[in-house]
Amino acid sequence: MYDELTPSDIKKMEEEIEYRKLVVRPKALEDVKETRAHGDLSENFEYHAAKKYKNQNESRIRYLERMIRTAKVISEDSAEDEVGINNTVKVVFLDDGSEETYKIVTTVRGNSLAGLISNESPLGKALLGKKVGDVAHVQVNDTVGYDVRIVSFENTEDDGDKIRSF
Repeated sequence: MYDELTPSDIKKMEEEIEYRKLVVRPKALEDVKETRAHGDLSENFEYHAAKKYKNQNESRIRYLERMIRTAKVISEDSAEDEVGINNTVKVVFLDDGSEETYKIVTTVRGNSLAGLISNESPLGKALLGKKVGDVAHVQVNDTVGYDVRIVSFENTEDDGDKIRSF
């Protein structure tokens, strides 16, 4: 299993890895060393908290490195008149007439509560490659699906959406 990442996703991940290795790691190690000197480790909450933070940082570094190593790199480019990655799309749900706006991003940036939907989600897959006025059928599972009409979309750039944590 691999994740689809854009070159800018990989760049952001590499920047986070570098920051965690050069800034966070030395501070976390120093905190562990400092709190260890406070005496009895069995009752030293600060020591256990410092170790936990250091381990979380190392785990995040390994996670990001694995994501980069196993990624399938995809293009952020799309035709001017077709919905693609990093496009903000306004759709109307045909069953009730409600309108919503979403930005299509890769899975590592997905945050549906913030209107960022993954290109691998049912809605994201259905919208990719469509044009204004097109009706996209979103198949949620074997028995449930719905239709949306694309009202408009903007060819937005990668504007710094955060890489999701675990």
